[in-house]
This record gives sequence, structure tokens and C-alpha cells, in this order.
Amino acid sequence: MADAKKRIVILGSGFGGTYTARHLRRLTRHRNDVEVTLVSRDNYFLMTPLLFEAGSGVLEPRHAVNPLRPLLKGVRFVKAVVKGLDFEKKVVHTEFSEDENHDIEYDHLVIALGGVTNTSIVPGSDNAMRFKTLADAILLRNHVIELFERADVEPDPKRKQALLTFVIVGAGLVGVELIGELDEFLDHLSESYPHIDREQIRLELIEAGPKILPELEPELGEYAKNVYIKRGINVRVGTPVKEIEPTRIHLPDGTTIDSHTIVVATGVAPNPLLKDIAVEKDKKGRIVTEPTMRVKDRPELWALGDSASIPDPQGKPYPPLAQHAIREARVLAHNILAAIDNQPLKPFVYQSLGTLASLGHFKGVGRVLKFHVKGFVAWWIWRSYYLFQMPRWNRRFRIMIDWTVALLFKNDIVKLELFGISRESELADDTREARKPDA
Repeated sequence: MADAKKRIVILGSGFGGTYTARHLRRLTRHRNDVEVTLVSRDNYFLMTPLLFEAGSGVLEPRHAVNPLRPLLKGVRFVKAVVKGLDFEKKVVHTEFSEDENHDIEYDHLVIALGGVTNTSIVPGSDNAMRFKTLADAILLRNHVIELFERADVEPDPKRKQALLTFVIVGAGLVGVELIGELDEFLDHLSESYPHIDREQIRLELIEAGPKILPELEPELGEYAKNVYIKRGINVRVGTPVKEIEPTRIHLPDGTTIDSHTIVVATGVAPNPLLKDIAVEKDKKGRIVTEPTMRVKDRPELWALGDSASIPDPQGKPYPPLAQHAIREARVLAHNILAAIDNQPLKPFVYQSLGTLASLGHFKGVGRVLKFHVKGFVAWWIWRSYYLFQMPRWNRRFRIMIDWTVALLFKNDIVKLELFGISRESELADDTREARKPDA
């Protein structure tokens, strides 16, 4: 039918997918020939840079997310898991439950499925925890509190040390920010446990490369390293992890670290679903696009964010960062409508404004334009930037209230049993395993 609506379907509710939907909603407000649908397994948008504070109790976890339905009024939302694509029929196969499936037809399809923690680098990574989702953050928080409860009554010094040893594998932005926030959380937490001395808590940050924060200049990475060393955090660089066991980590020199909390932050891999999509991909598994974010040889297919390899003017792929995905979304929304209207497409061109990392305890480090910023100023800029990237003022106000309360009171140490998953049995199994004599 000549007057049929053009169906734009977006897969994923991360920065790329959510912001593309928001821009399309704004651009099509007065058009009746376009229908926008967003498909996601979650009914919220997660502000991932605030995940660290949501996990440590600085932020109420709900305030780090934004419900999609009020956020995307005018956009059809389908809460479902994407199971596959049929390019010939132009259909997305989705699943609501084990016995309930649904097919969604499209004229233009946007792949913004995000990424997952890369567990292929370090052997045994599946034995470690991850820090990618809101569930991961709350699970880690509950896990740490449970360990403190156990350590407070543990009579054996060796077992107690393992319970109070925390290891982060990978010292990019995620690993560095996580250990900084974790260090601050443990400071507050230890004050509530009379039989745990802060000096008994051990934190290890392990990086295979020659420096931490490889996204920043060496001087800034060295600053972050020195800040952490002064706090008592053991920072190891040039140390690729040999293997991870459930409660032990092995290093190349034969050193072993017993720990009940090992978190891998070893970079991002594309969503596994991309493996089954028959289009050109780069060596990392991301979909190769033209500078306009259109997939080569598939004019109805588009990709952005962690799912896409988008070339800059020099042919080098843009990094999978939130600030890039936000700006990619704006250009992509214009390009999809331009394609519908048979207008020229624009390439995505963007020069990063800078990169910042929070180090906890009111300190940060980073680069803004050409300027290096450190300490409190960097921390304040980091917070301010991401505060205003959170859509809707009602969420921003709640975040500001949480931050103000956190300045006046200690972190809440209540466990949040939200997901129907009990870690106690797993921790008990870990403890029993740790008590076995060495072979």
C-alpha cells in the first residue's frame, strides 16, 4: 500500500537505542507516515556510569534507571528478548516467555543491542563476577555485605583474609571506577563491623597492559595509580591473569590470591546475537557500517553503539563509549528519515570532548578538550556531565537528593534481595571449598 506507514524497529534500550528512539519521536511528531518501535528485554534505560554509585548505596538503584514508557511517549515499546532476524521477510523474532513468541515486521531496523563483558580474554572468567547491569551491581553489593557478616565471626585468619580480599581484573575505565567506588564503600562498611579492622581489607587491581586507564594519557593513568596506592590498593600492571578459579586467582609468576570476590572488567564484547546476523563484521565481531551507520549491502539495516564499527574520517572505528553513542543516535535518526524521504545521508563525524573517570572519595581524573583535570574538579565535572545526560528532570532531582543525603549520612548496609536469587548457598559452597586442604 502506498500510504502504509514506514516501520522503524530499534533493538536495544542502551544509550544508542534509547536516544535514537527519542530523536525519532521528536522528528516524527507531526508525521503520520512513520511508526517507531523499540524492543528491549528491560523496561528501563540504565545510566551505566552511575551503576557504581547505585551498587555502593550512594544512589537508590531505581534512580540510576529511567522507565522507558514515560520516557518514550509516542514510541511503541515491546518488552521482549530478541531471538533472531529474518532479512528476507524483514521480521524480528522475539520471545516474551518460553511458550510465547512474537514476530515484529520492519522496513528499517536499528541494531543497538549493546555489549557484554568480554570473558574470552582470561581463562576461567566465567567463575568471576561481572559488572554490567543493574542486577550485577545489586548482586555485588549483597555479596560484599554477606562477606562482611561472615568475616565478622570468622575465627580462622586465613579464611577471614580471603573473605576480605577483593580483586578487580582489568584496569580500563570500568575497572578503575569500580575499585574506587568499592574502596569508598568498604571504608564505610567496615565501621559497622566491630571485628573487622580496615587494615584487614585487601583490594587488588590487576591490569595486563603496561598502565591503568589506557583510554587516557600516561600522565593521567599514573595519577590514578598513585591515588590508589596511597589508599592502600595494590595496583599490578603488566600482569596478565593466568587463570581464575571460583575463589582463587593465578598470576604468571606463580602467585595465587585467595578471594571470594573476583570481578572481571576486561572490556566489552558485542552482544552474542550478532554472531547469527549474516552481515560483514570486524575482527571484534561488531557490524561494519558505512560512515552514515547504514550496514553495507543492507540499505534497510542500521547499527550503532557497541554493536557497530563506524569509521571516522580517517577510517578508524569510533570507540564504544556512551558520549559517542548519544551523538551517533542523533545523526542516525536524521539519516533514517532522510532515507525514507529519498534525501542524502550525512556521515557521523565527532571529535571527543574528553574522557573522565571517578576515583571515589571525591576525586577523579580525565581530559576535557585539551585540558587535564584531576582531583575534586575532575570528580565534580564527571558527576555534572552524567547528571545532565540522564533524561527527565524528575530523575535528575532524585539523583541530586541522593547525592546530598550521601554527604550527610553513611552508606546503607541493608542487603536488597530483589531477584529471587540467594547468594548465601553459593557463598557457603565457596567457604566449604576454601576450607579443603591444599592438594
